[in-house]
Amino acid sequence: MGTKTNVDNELEIILPKLYKVILLNDDYTTFDFVIEVLKTVFNKTEEEAINITLKVDREGSAVVGVYPYEIAEMKVNRVHSLARSAGYPLRARIEEV
Repeated sequence: MGTKTNVDNELEIILPKLYKVILLNDDYTTFDFVIEVLKTVFNKTEEEAINITLKVDREGSAVVGVYPYEIAEMKVNRVHSLARSAGYPLRARIEEV
């Protein structure tokens, strides 16, 4: 979605806006499931996934990544799809940086 324009014979690249993907706490989704989602959807290491899961549990939410809108939306949809398939109410949302 980045737009390229020619300014004074130099190429200027305008980067797309970025969006935070935020994982939200609930009282039903297991830690193991959240950790697996963080590893598979967001490519987090085991240690990163554990730390993020603990932060979500303590603080109610945590930023799990920053992406252009289409990628952020795809990741949120993937989280929701995996959670529903497993019978969990896990939610994520997108917020502009």
